[in-house]
Amino acid sequence: MNPESSAANTAFTGSAHVLAVHDLAASRDFYERVLGFRDLQVAAPGWCFMQRDACRLHIGECPEAIPAGDTGDHSYYAYFYVTAAAELFSNAQAEGAEIIKPLQDESWGMREFALRTPDGHRIMIGQPINPAG
Repeated sequence: MNPESSAANTAFTGSAHVLAVHDLAASRDFYERVLGFRDLQVAAPGWCFMQRDACRLHIGECPEAIPAGDTGDHSYYAYFYVTAAAELFSNAQAEGAEIIKPLQDESWGMREFALRTPDGHRIMIGQPINPAG
C-alpha cells in the first residue's frame, strides 16, 4: 500500500468473524456454553451477534449453505488468543465439545488446542507460554 494514500491513514478498530450456520440456536448455545460468548440481543431475524472481550461473531442462519465441515481445511476460521487456555480447554471438555486437537505446548511458544463447532467450523485457541514482559 502506498503510504501516501488515504487508506494508509485509516485505523482498523476491530473485527468480527462472519459465519454461516445451519442451526442458529445450536450455534448460539455452543458459543455461550463452551466459549463464554454473550448474545448481544440485536434484533435481526436470522442473525445472532455475539461478543466475548475483544472478539465478535456475526452468525447467520443459512440452512441451504454448504456445511462448514465439507470445506476441509477451509473450515478453520479463527485462532483465538486467550490468557488461560487450560481453563478454557477444561470447560470445553466438561461441556462435551468436540476436541480435535488436545491441549499441548507447541515449539512455536503457544499452549493450544482445537475444537469443532456443531456446524463443523474449526477453531484454534492458544495462549503464549512465555508472554513478553
